[in-house]
Amino acid sequence: MKQSSRRRKGKFLQNLVRDKILKNFPHLKRKDVDVANTGENGRDIKLSKVAKLLVPYSFETKNQEKVKTVYDWLDQAKRNSGNLEPIVVMKQNTRRPLAVITLDHFFELIKVDTK
Repeated sequence: MKQSSRRRKGKFLQNLVRDKILKNFPHLKRKDVDVANTGENGRDIKLSKVAKLLVPYSFETKNQEKVKTVYDWLDQAKRNSGNLEPIVVMKQNTRRPLAVITLDHFFELIKVDTK
């Protein structure tokens, strides 16, 4: 894959996360949530002080095929979930366990109800 295609894929995912933050926290402005430039060190999603209070997470985005196995596990969890939300709990030796949920479900959990 060309380097330009890799950058485009990465930027797409960063923009997707930014847009979901802005959609789920409608009182935040575009200037409160920004994406990092390609190759820039630090967080992939840059949050203002106000945004950090509402969304206290540091986002690292990865858009690549190496994670296919995780998607296979999530598909398996979905097949076995019935009407429950699927979740994958995974662990590597000597590392902390991770919980994997869909991005949409994550934002359902953290969004602010404006009704």
